[in-house]
Amino acid sequence: MAKEEFIPKWIAWEVTGRCNLNCIHCRAASSMFSHDTDFTTEEAKKLIDDITSFCSPVLVLSGGEPLLRPDLFEIAKYGTEKGLRMCIATNGTLVTDEICGKMKDAGIKMVSLSLDGSTPAVHDNFRNQPGAFEATLRAAETFRRNDVPFLVNSSFAKRNQHDIADTYKLAKEIGAKAWYMFMIVPTGRGKEIMDELISKEDYEKILEWHYRMEKQETDLLVRPTCAPHYYRVRLQKMKEEGHRFSPRSLTFSTGGGKGCICAQTICFIDSKGNVQPCSYFPVVAGNVKKRSFKEIWDHSELFESLRAFEKYKGRCGECEYINVCGGCRARADAVLEDYLEEEPFCTYVPLKTRKRLSQAVEAGKQAAEK
Repeated sequence: MAKEEFIPKWIAWEVTGRCNLNCIHCRAASSMFSHDTDFTTEEAKKLIDDITSFCSPVLVLSGGEPLLRPDLFEIAKYGTEKGLRMCIATNGTLVTDEICGKMKDAGIKMVSLSLDGSTPAVHDNFRNQPGAFEATLRAAETFRRNDVPFLVNSSFAKRNQHDIADTYKLAKEIGAKAWYMFMIVPTGRGKEIMDELISKEDYEKILEWHYRMEKQETDLLVRPTCAPHYYRVRLQKMKEEGHRFSPRSLTFSTGGGKGCICAQTICFIDSKGNVQPCSYFPVVAGNVKKRSFKEIWDHSELFESLRAFEKYKGRCGECEYINVCGGCRARADAVLEDYLEEEPFCTYVPLKTRKRLSQAVEAGKQAAEK
């Protein structure tokens, strides 16, 4: 039996590796010609049976582009019948009234839509596809017309970080129930944009902007994603201001008050059946076509190490905010080649680190005086 705090609450499942876009940040480097290793319909249902044997998480059907899969709604309906809260993550380009009808019939609770800029120039550049922006807006309008609830995911790198505030405003204008600001993690095709990663200094300023925005936001649910040190920033700001506020939460959120929760309450399953801590963390804990999901979740060495905060290194290992932040394990793996290392895009120096460095300096001075 898994410890209660480590029961899966949210699983992203890449139901197909195929995609009709070619986005710069893509974790899977997907294309329409991606090798077809997708689960068969029966394998998909078997996986849902495996998952529901011990937990009842939100299950997000993603890709690639999941709407390219002809049996998507059969799989979604099966999950709904098994008691799961089923969601779909789409780029929006294939959304129609007919698709919305199928979503409702299958019991889809929420759809996530990608919007990476407030204008065609910004979004289409990020998505490497002319017309992608207009397609996203059409999808949002189609969802509204059919009363299908949706949230907006927005990914940011240097090329579009100037557009964050306006993208947030647009997400609100088009009727999204929530807006998640994703900070790019350089995996998959994302490795090619290492030079485009937002600097740690700008990163901090953006998180401070999000804090100010979140305090004032009354309609839209907002949450930074792949930005675990936001929860350190939020606590620091509340302490400085002597003010506390209670962030709103969403039923389909990955965890409202905690930073990196990979392998703790969330995970990712790719189209080959590989289980990973999250979709941006390409280290495999096991394969559900060879071992049960429960066995992988409860007993994989990788997942167990990620749950052992005392094993974290560098500033993360010494940080007083480790229980609310934890640092991005995927980013540490991509940049420092060690997923237990410190978060490389955090500017904060922990109290313990400062004390240790101060003692080292003092010891050096005393040694020099002898």
